[in-house]
Amino acid sequence: MEQNNEQKNPLHKDFGIFSNIKYILNAMVSYNKGFLLLIPIGMICAPTMQYLWTFISKFVIDMITGEAGTEKLLWLMVIFTVIQAVSTMLNSYYYSEIWWRFICARFKLMSGKNAKVMRLDYEHLEDPDVLDCYQKAGNACNGNDNGVEGMMRASVNMLFSAAVVTVGIIILGTMNILVVLLMLVICIMDFWLNIRTGKKCKKLIWDPLATWWRRDNYMRDVLTAGKAGLDAAKDIRMFGLKDWLTDKIKELKKERVEAQKKNAQIWFVTSLISYILFALSQAAVYAWLIYKVINGQLSIGNFSLYLGSAMTFYSYIMNFLNGVAKLIECSRQVDDFRSFMDFCSNDSDTGEDIPHFESYEFEFRNVSFKYPKAEKYALKNLSLKLNAGERLAVVGLNGAGKSTFIKLLLRLYEPTEGEIFLNGNNIKKYSKHSYYSVFAPVFQDVELFAFPLAENVSMATPEATDKSKAEKCLIDAGMGEKLKELPDGISTEILKIIYDDGIDLSGGEKQKLALARALYKDAPVVVLDEPTAALDALAESKLYNDFDKLIGGKTAVYISHRLSSTQFCSNVAMFKDGEMVEYGTHDELLKRNGDYAEMFRIQAQYYVCNDPESEVTANA
Repeated sequence: MEQNNEQKNPLHKDFGIFSNIKYILNAMVSYNKGFLLLIPIGMICAPTMQYLWTFISKFVIDMITGEAGTEKLLWLMVIFTVIQAVSTMLNSYYYSEIWWRFICARFKLMSGKNAKVMRLDYEHLEDPDVLDCYQKAGNACNGNDNGVEGMMRASVNMLFSAAVVTVGIIILGTMNILVVLLMLVICIMDFWLNIRTGKKCKKLIWDPLATWWRRDNYMRDVLTAGKAGLDAAKDIRMFGLKDWLTDKIKELKKERVEAQKKNAQIWFVTSLISYILFALSQAAVYAWLIYKVINGQLSIGNFSLYLGSAMTFYSYIMNFLNGVAKLIECSRQVDDFRSFMDFCSNDSDTGEDIPHFESYEFEFRNVSFKYPKAEKYALKNLSLKLNAGERLAVVGLNGAGKSTFIKLLLRLYEPTEGEIFLNGNNIKKYSKHSYYSVFAPVFQDVELFAFPLAENVSMATPEATDKSKAEKCLIDAGMGEKLKELPDGISTEILKIIYDDGIDLSGGEKQKLALARALYKDAPVVVLDEPTAALDALAESKLYNDFDKLIGGKTAVYISHRLSSTQFCSNVAMFKDGEMVEYGTHDELLKRNGDYAEMFRIQAQYYVCNDPESEVTANA
């Protein structure tokens, strides 16, 4: 049932072990050509290092027992010593070079995964199934012996084991081919057992833990120095959440501990059976060799050769087969990685670049939107035109649909029903990258990056940042006094994550920084999605008015559940329960005496500046 569910999961694909081996080997070679030299060296050194001393032991015993000439044996020892020295040097070179190349290749694949998640359509980042898929892909990149790097190592080690096994078959084939076949059968039984166990553990234990990893990462972030932790630190202390959070993390860890216990119990039984099978194979080899010696059919030197070779052969046939098991296990994790990398691979950012328009006019035609797996529409039957140069205020209580409207306008989401047009063309005609360039958004939650202040304004590389322009935009946004206080001015590092002397900003300063970003981008359409939550009502009203003057003739959309922006806007759109219930100018909506008028009267007291003129304005 679980396998069927996974096969039906549109976010999971079974690529197959051979496809995954090809994928991983191609990645290894494409990221580092040195693998092409190192792997053949390892394949030569592996059997040489394993069997050389077995032969030396045989010839030394033959010399002691007088079954070979002394001079001949001395020459053989010289040859073996030279081979040993060369093999040791090559082996040392191989291991000193190979390990960091595996890590480098894994890091390259991780970089591709990280780039992929930043290219995903925004709507997918709010889908728990996609986040679980991303978590599994991350797990496939998080260790040296699992996932993508585990498959690299297992693939290479299998080649080496195959070389050792091949030489072992040649040596032991002169002893008794039936004993060799018996050892192969026992090894295959052990291999099959490990395969079944690994598959069972992944299905029953590790796959169901994907959601646990996501929750655990969140809790670790909250409790430590991650971004969420820094944001939550004050609340944890002021509200005494330490014990409560500690109990929650303990409860969370119990789920992982129980999974580990179950995993250990399953593998204990498997390991016990494996040891029994190994003992049987060695008993068969010893019995045969002792029988041959007693009957005078085998010299002591050859006894030593076959016994040592049998031990090495069994060990490496198990290494080979366990390598196959490891490959299959890692292949399942590579399936997870490739499933994420292939997710929405057909939804590449295609489309035309938006040509330069003299003006930009947007129109929503019967647009409805429902979030994935939601039963209710977040936005219903919206028809609205945003004219070039217009100031549109979008107002309503929390949950009214304002932010959903903005996500659709910015094309972070696509409509469930209806169409959105730009200058008469469906916006799907244009590439998203090109479409995003039309907007300079300011969101409610302002994200600071551990970059210098200038790059936090430009949102560009240092080489592409105009520091003078960034400084002017900060001053225009009201950050002039703050800039004067900073010893490094516009070059001041933000946050103490990369540099110890980095600074943080207050809530109001963050929002002014966000306004400076919008000014710096200088896009034709400005969108302010409730960016003034940290400001009081009068400061919010002043900031909106000042910012409105700075953007000149650009089109602007102001979203708020407070009405500080409505009086200077061309039109007001009132949202309620996912629908636009009123539309018109501020004065028109007051005269209608509907939902907007009621909200305005309730909030008007907060915009009175204790002078008669303000009171007249508030009561208008």
